[in-house]
Amino acid sequence: MGNGTRKLKVGELARRSGLSIRSLRYYDQIGLLKPSGRSEGGHRLYEDADVRRLYRICLLRRAGLALEEIARALDDPTWDLANAMRTHLNLLDRRQAVRAQLRRRLAAMVARLAADTAPATEEFLDTMEEMTMLESPVQRRIGILVYEDIPAAHAHLVRVFGLGEGRLHYADDGTCVHGEVDAGDGVIWLHRVAPEHGLASPASLGAATGTTAIMVDDVDSHHRHAVSEGADIAYPPTDMPYGYREYGARDPEGGLWSFMAPLD
Repeated sequence: MGNGTRKLKVGELARRSGLSIRSLRYYDQIGLLKPSGRSEGGHRLYEDADVRRLYRICLLRRAGLALEEIARALDDPTWDLANAMRTHLNLLDRRQAVRAQLRRRLAAMVARLAADTAPATEEFLDTMEEMTMLESPVQRRIGILVYEDIPAAHAHLVRVFGLGEGRLHYADDGTCVHGEVDAGDGVIWLHRVAPEHGLASPASLGAATGTTAIMVDDVDSHHRHAVSEGADIAYPPTDMPYGYREYGARDPEGGLWSFMAPLD
């Protein structure tokens, strides 16, 4: 398709993408992926731009976004194809590393059996763990925190806690309905208050119902930065009996965060 002249019918695109024809027709129906053209017989015809858009849809679906959120993200002018593909590549690299480790482990166990030496129990446990990592249908974890003022929380998490600046999504009336911050190898979504789903901010509850824990390189350095930015410190850097040094801080709506690193 490099010359831009080839057109795919819906059946071929379904076969090549691994999606069902029904899904592609539904994407067309809701305006998520409309084909660029139609044949004389009225059949959908997909061009290069449609395939690239479908690739974005597949990436965002794998990231856990709902279709309405994907629709908003597709129209985001800041979205970068190269960054998305690098993220995709990193995910594949991690899975490939697990596969390679599992193969090495199995080869070593086979060699020991050939030499009439039984593999250790720990090797069987490690093998099962790696098998589970490859076979699990879970692809990614996403933390979701609820805020009354998403933009203010977003700014605080980036400036004070040093999290990566992600997107903010606004409804047509200008209300911010979704935010994202990057946290190392994961992402945290900032969700609007939604009584219909039982979602409330700690600000209205008067208490935090959980803690978001973030691993950092240097707890004390991170703590000093947070203090310099006016953080509400819940407890200072402390060596915990479970093997971590950590400190706690509250975000503007009372959510509790822990920043930690393993003790040497």
